[in-house]
Order: sequence, then structure tokens, then C-alpha cells
Amino acid sequence: MKITLLTIGKTNSKELIYLINELEKRLPLFVKFNRKELPDIKNAKNLSENELKNLEADLLISQLEPSDTLIILDERGKEYTSLEFSKYLDQQMNLSKKHLVFCVGGALGFSDKIQALNPHKIALSKMTFTHQMIRLFFVEQLYRAFSILQGKPYHNE
Repeated sequence: MKITLLTIGKTNSKELIYLINELEKRLPLFVKFNRKELPDIKNAKNLSENELKNLEADLLISQLEPSDTLIILDERGKEYTSLEFSKYLDQQMNLSKKHLVFCVGGALGFSDKIQALNPHKIALSKMTFTHQMIRLFFVEQLYRAFSILQGKPYHNE
């Protein structure tokens, strides 16, 4: 199985980039992982909220293959404990899913175009975090989930 984290915009914090990279170095022990940062929409300030969300949706959708399983990180999604998230990933592997694409939308959320794809929705928290920090939190939880599945001592329960 392959997992991609697809995001709008770049991470510009050197500290966050360092931490994300450190966790990403560990992931190949468990899974093929790729993080793909798409550029921000140009002249976003001149667009309406719907126009911006639709352009971001077009950009995200252009990165998907028909066989991909789309999972959006959305505050209204299902919340999992780390153990539950590891079981979710295990289920996806058992269902022979070849490519899971976890997606972080823009600051305004996802458009109806993305919602129409009927993606699975996961919330990392009911709290709101910056889109840059979510990347770190997601990669850490991904590493934690695979550590749990492999019986590694990273997670204490």
C-alpha cells in the first residue's frame, strides 16, 4: 500500500519541516509514503470563497487517480484514537487498497466538488490547527499507527 499526504500550499516553518522530515524518514520501514504540496492559488484575495475552494478542488482532483481512496482531513470528520486509527489503516490494507490519499484542503475547507467524491472524513481533533501544523500531526499519527500495528514500543497504552 502507498499513502500520500496531499496539501495546498507550502510549509514555510523550518522547525516544522525538520520535524516532518524526521518522522518521514521512519515511515519507509512500514509503508511507501509521499507528501505532495501543491501551490497556493494565485490571486486568491481577488476570488470569492466559492471560487477559491473550487479552484483548490480542481487542483486536488487533478492529482487523483480513479483507483485512489480519498480521505479528507476535516474537522467534521470521524475522530479516532491512535489505536483506532491504526485499526482503520489495517482495515484499508486488508481491503487491498493500493493508494490512500489523505488530503488537507485550503484555509476555507473543501468545496462541494470534493464532497461529491464522497471521501472518508477524518478529524485529527475538534480543535483548529494551522494547515502547516496538521502536516506534522498527521505524519506523527501515521508513524504511531504503523508502530502500533508492528508492535513497536513507540506507543504506550
